[in-house]
Amino acid sequence: MATKRAQMMEETRAKLIRAARKAFAAKGYAAASMDELTAEAGLTRGALYHNFGGKQGLLQAVVDQIDREMVERMLAAQDQAANRWDGLLEEGVAYIEMALEPEVQRIMLLDGPAVLGDPSQWPNQNACLLRTTQTLQALIDEGTVKPVDAEAAARLINGAALNAALWIAAADDPRAVLPKAVEAFRQLAAGLLRAER
Repeated sequence: MATKRAQMMEETRAKLIRAARKAFAAKGYAAASMDELTAEAGLTRGALYHNFGGKQGLLQAVVDQIDREMVERMLAAQDQAANRWDGLLEEGVAYIEMALEPEVQRIMLLDGPAVLGDPSQWPNQNACLLRTTQTLQALIDEGTVKPVDAEAAARLINGAALNAALWIAAADDPRAVLPKAVEAFRQLAAGLLRAER
């Protein structure tokens, strides 16, 4: 009985997240009606409040879901690279390139920060920062990267990718900004390399 109830609750949450994701991407957070998105999910406003506490909690759940998908794609880009350094760069570039996608632009880079605050302070950023720090420490240990504080470098690399993505998302012509942002990101990161590389 308890298992069936938990399954039903999970299905309800999934329906609400799916409907919200569609509404937030199409209309934006502010214009998305809770009544319309709950009707789209075949549920009531009460279900939304019970599961997420309100519209902002639902946005957080959508952001978390999209973030997990983005991380998977970034890790896939990293895995395709020839070496650890190139993997670090490709992960950052993949993140920057996702800023061209309408759903990522609207939800993750425009509405998310406006409603949920600074993305660098979101809980899911801690795992990303830790992974980047560990990668940089390994690059330092193997002599590819200059001796530098790995966490400080990770914060700056991640911050550069985030700010590049925010710039693209807010630009009048995101496609024109992308190559400039990627090139600058690569050049900034290259400053960490030992000269003999």
